[in-house]
Amino acid sequence: MNKNTKRPRYMGVYDAILAVETVEECIKLVEDLLSVTELRAMEQRYQVAKMLHSGMIYGEILDQTGASSATISRVNRSLQYGTGGYETVFNRLAEQEKSE
Repeated sequence: MNKNTKRPRYMGVYDAILAVETVEECIKLVEDLLSVTELRAMEQRYQVAKMLHSGMIYGEILDQTGASSATISRVNRSLQYGTGGYETVFNRLAEQEKSE
């Protein structure tokens, strides 16, 4: 198989994520799935996304998270031109917070 050929997604991992019922279960699954480096990068990207979404500027985000300007730019591109995943989650979390 040509290494440049895209493999189909393995949907089982997404089913597993959706089967998680608590934050504790989610932490355990994600820690089992990802290396420490991958996990920290994912956590940092999400933190950067939340900060950008709330209107913070790059310099503030850089100071508070230690994320590189390249990471902040990448996350910003995802927020602006991505699939809408961040926006969906942010909206759902805001709705949950309102109902609590």
